[in-house]
Amino acid sequence: MAELILGGQKSGKSRRAELLARDWLAGDPARDAVLIATGQPYDDEMRARIARHRLDRARRVPGLRTVEEPLQLAAAIAAHSAPGTLVVVDCLTLWLTNWLMPMSAAPRAGDPAAAIDALEAAVRSTRGPVLLVGNEIGLGVIPLGREVRQFVDALGGLNQRMAAACSRVTLMAAGLPLVLKDSG
Repeated sequence: MAELILGGQKSGKSRRAELLARDWLAGDPARDAVLIATGQPYDDEMRARIARHRLDRARRVPGLRTVEEPLQLAAAIAAHSAPGTLVVVDCLTLWLTNWLMPMSAAPRAGDPAAAIDALEAAVRSTRGPVLLVGNEIGLGVIPLGREVRQFVDALGGLNQRMAAACSRVTLMAAGLPLVLKDSG
């Protein structure tokens, strides 16, 4: 089972994924859960945000292990996927940002399009359940800058591909889930 959880900033999408992970772990003591975090601490605000998320997750879901992987997401999913392990990815938006708008001057090793293809293949072939968290940013005004418009387009394409690969898609708004697709 794969589920894509989309929503705007502070819509409750990460919280929903954490609650689903908590319920997964409570369902059987033999189960495991791992969160693959894609954010990178490039500035003080982001470092503080990541630290706060770590503390909040540890309180809400003590059994949820965290692995940080900003780029090689398909490989991380494959490495942690198992029948008794829930994989939570938070978040696809930051992962795509790491590929398309890197904060460092170092060139990226690899092609973002190939990374997206690999991610889709990894989601389709997981051996256990996976939850993907990402932002829906295409509902607002059209950005003025060319680069930002390209990013919004790329994220919309990524979200569509992940939605096609997942058996369930949930849109979060004001902390409330709206199921868009449930074919599982």
